[in-house]
Amino acid sequence: MIHDLLIWFAQGTAVAAAMMFVLWLLHFPLRNAAIVDVGWAFGLVLITFVYALHGAGYPRRVLFLLPMVAIWGLRLALYLLFTRVSGQPEEGRYVEIRRKWGTNIGIKFLAFFEFQALLDGVLSIPFLLALHDPGKSAPEFENFGAMIWLVAFVGEMLADAQLAWFKRKPESKGQVCNAGLWRYSRHPNYFFEWLIWMSFAIVASGAKYGWIGFLSPAMILYFLLRVTGIPATEEQAVRSKGDKYREYQRTTSVFVPWFPKK
Repeated sequence: MIHDLLIWFAQGTAVAAAMMFVLWLLHFPLRNAAIVDVGWAFGLVLITFVYALHGAGYPRRVLFLLPMVAIWGLRLALYLLFTRVSGQPEEGRYVEIRRKWGTNIGIKFLAFFEFQALLDGVLSIPFLLALHDPGKSAPEFENFGAMIWLVAFVGEMLADAQLAWFKRKPESKGQVCNAGLWRYSRHPNYFFEWLIWMSFAIVASGAKYGWIGFLSPAMILYFLLRVTGIPATEEQAVRSKGDKYREYQRTTSVFVPWFPKK
């Protein structure tokens, strides 16, 4: 079993790494490194289909998990493509990264892009375990996971739509989006993203050693709260919006939606 899992993992990660190399080449003419975010989401879909091609998983589990990953990943990849890459200036986070790196930026971005491919491979552990085990599991795992996924998917779409609507208004320039879900959390999209990963782990937990899949939402939570998610986003927001965003920070929950402070 371990040998098969390692082969599958290597194949899936190699596919993601090849795709990231192509995107790295494209980021030069595009002058926009945010295409790596598109690749991160789409890479997880590719890896999952590589695992599914082996066709060894319990059919009901595959029937639930594969559409969950595909619909989530393709929706997120397309959203990021049209809001951060296509016809858009490079996002402030990546402009700041270029400034900090200074020299040999192309090579450093290659390492960054390929690290995202490796990260895709590691995060795909619940998919790997779920799609490998042919053993039947209790239907509650798939049912409960699918319900959590549906709530989180709708929540993430709504948060993204509300932010996009806010940015389209000319009077929103330099202002803080604090309407809809953004009134109750400074990062509702990140919260629902983490909840989606919890739904993947719940479905995978019905497979043999599936509990290991909860490492993925734990990693997502760590990256969102401590590394590339909230810290980088908030630094850029403070740089661009100043005291308005600092007041938003004072009154609004950072992650889990909750009632704003008075």
